[in-house]
Amino acid sequence: MDTKGRRGNGLGENPETTAQSKKKKGIMIEGYPVEGLSIGGQETCVIFPTLKIAFDIGRCPQRAISQEFLFISHGHMDHIGGLPMYVATRGLYKMRPPTIIVPTAIKENVERLFEVHRAMDQSELKHNLISLNVGEEFQLRKDLKVKAFKTYHAIPSQITYTVTSPEIAFTGDTMSDFIIDPSNIDVLRSKILVMESTFVDNSMTVDNARDYGHTHLSEIVSYADKFENQAILLIHFSARYQADEIQSAVSSLRPPLAGRVFALTEGF
Repeated sequence: MDTKGRRGNGLGENPETTAQSKKKKGIMIEGYPVEGLSIGGQETCVIFPTLKIAFDIGRCPQRAISQEFLFISHGHMDHIGGLPMYVATRGLYKMRPPTIIVPTAIKENVERLFEVHRAMDQSELKHNLISLNVGEEFQLRKDLKVKAFKTYHAIPSQITYTVTSPEIAFTGDTMSDFIIDPSNIDVLRSKILVMESTFVDNSMTVDNARDYGHTHLSEIVSYADKFENQAILLIHFSARYQADEIQSAVSSLRPPLAGRVFALTEGF
């Protein structure tokens, strides 16, 4: 990012000021606004702005820039592609260097990614990079602790689980196996669970979903009694769907899921 002679986003605007001038987007869950985009294979970034945290960075949507803590679930491009831009833009606006949590399995590659961009961009790209193995915890601030849980995907990944008020669990991309893994019981008891449901209808089977390391809505229904969460936010829907198709599938859910399942459909 060439910062010479530039101010703000090229228009002299700070991202927080710009965001305030735009129409508010997102949904409210358990008293917390949730924003972002999550389209399977394209980009995923789920933001809890009042907590200053984002899960995955997608292509780095503008409102992600003001989040101080970023949790990366795995190394697929649609979840991590905007990482250098996120750090560079915070530096451009003289914001505090962000804290980024990544799975230990990809830390070395992430460090190399930043080195390449430093060489090309001639910028410092200041940040705090923390890696976690499954089961490890890290205290980010007094009211925010993160713990890594195991997921099952096509490449190494892990759940990032934040212990705040409320407790939030994020699964990234994962097959439904994580639901029956006894080590993940805390994830299924968290106040808010953010998980994928890439496919929501019969045009794709459960086997189709598993071939790509993903979860089908019918599996969530099958395991309905496992979820003790107060709210479940479904993300990462296939781009084959329209927003009304997704909302129809979610609204048709029966107890014990009915009324506590939400869908992030911005961008559809």
